[in-house]
Amino acid sequence: MRRAIVSDIHGNLEALNRVLEDAKSQDCEQIVCLGDIVGYGPDPQACIDIVKGFDACILGNHDLAALFDPEGFSNAAEQAILWTRRQIEAGDTPQDCYRRLEFLAHLPRTRREGPLLFVHGSVRNPINEYVFPEDIYNRRKMDKLFSMVQRTCFQGHTHVPGVFTSNMTFLKPEDIDYRYRLSDEKSMINVGSVGQPRDGNWRSCYVILEEPWVTFRRVEYDVEITVNKIYDTPELERFLGDRLREGR
Repeated sequence: MRRAIVSDIHGNLEALNRVLEDAKSQDCEQIVCLGDIVGYGPDPQACIDIVKGFDACILGNHDLAALFDPEGFSNAAEQAILWTRRQIEAGDTPQDCYRRLEFLAHLPRTRREGPLLFVHGSVRNPINEYVFPEDIYNRRKMDKLFSMVQRTCFQGHTHVPGVFTSNMTFLKPEDIDYRYRLSDEKSMINVGSVGQPRDGNWRSCYVILEEPWVTFRRVEYDVEITVNKIYDTPELERFLGDRLREGR
């Protein structure tokens, strides 16, 4: 079975639609989302409505903040999530509003399938912990995380795709020709971001899982449409659009 694993859509409808088109062209039979459907981007309602039709979805920190208070966020991120909450609460009808909020409220923090674990942040803190490439130099942190991984953990949150191996290496997708073979060796795989990549590449990123292979996919979309939507929304800082062009 070929599965698309996506993460960090962040209200970017144009990016999400292009990724789904690509996943369809690659004959993916299922789609799993690792959270952060909303936040930063201009189309939270539409993105939630699409993800509701996925085979599985995990709760992200921005999804949680849209339900409760955005603690620990930057000013721009907090302002964006409060605007996002108002959009969700407004809805097209009271029923639409309720269904979207109910969907977010019932998202699980983790999903386990045998030796595979799906989270937003990390195996230790599924919602909020970041695992950055430079963490390979933090032996204590990485040893603890790998001790909690049964075999493979798929995650997002940092918006930086790649593979963490148990021998303390981080493999960028381009370093491995965009393919990684799963084995008995433990690994943590960041699938990247659909709606806001931050690895210096503006194109959307997701992975296709067809065991034993994990394939990273980069997908172009009309970024200027999303940028202009952000510009046209006073509650969203303009730099949230600018950064989309740079992948930062």
